[in-house]
Amino acid sequence: MPEGPSIVILKEQASLFQGKQIVAVTLFGSYSINERTKPHPRLHLNFKTGDIYFYACSVKILTGDLDEWYDWSADVMNDQWNPRKARKKLKEMPDELVADALLDQDVFAGVGNIIKNEVLFRIRVHPESRVGALPPRKLAEMIREARNYSFDFLEWKKAYELRKNWLVHAKSICPRCVIPLVKAPHLGKRKRRAFYCENCQKRYE
Repeated sequence: MPEGPSIVILKEQASLFQGKQIVAVTLFGSYSINERTKPHPRLHLNFKTGDIYFYACSVKILTGDLDEWYDWSADVMNDQWNPRKARKKLKEMPDELVADALLDQDVFAGVGNIIKNEVLFRIRVHPESRVGALPPRKLAEMIREARNYSFDFLEWKKAYELRKNWLVHAKSICPRCVIPLVKAPHLGKRKRRAFYCENCQKRYE
């Protein structure tokens, strides 16, 4: 899934097409604007003023009011983001691994695997901790940092400095403990890559 900050950047880049008529549409996913970077785009929007190409994505056509389809209060980068709602939803999933909960788009829309790994390292929580076992302070910290890190991600990506600011994602050594990180290729029910430190990230069970 694309990280929320990447969607914000796409929104900014695609703003020049706002209000313009689509001349043609072809379906087949990443994305590019005014440059076809791969031979078979999943979705191609053709405007008189340019083109938008989407690659490696799923496409669903929605009709009617977008607000009826999308819960903006769950979007960590939206002004309507509501941390109290996120906390309430998390309270209803006490047995969920925090690694899976952070990737639940009904709770943290826009949080992807990079943000998950970095947030859990920031707050020193093991990815296999159970949501219901987190102390209230840690639960609040996870909710807060999911949003904070998303905006850091956006700033770094715009500056082309995202990778160099990763602390654990795709890394091999813990920057705090200077020991090897654990790389779990299929952690949790979502089977996503996890990078974490067994020493400084506490497991809550």
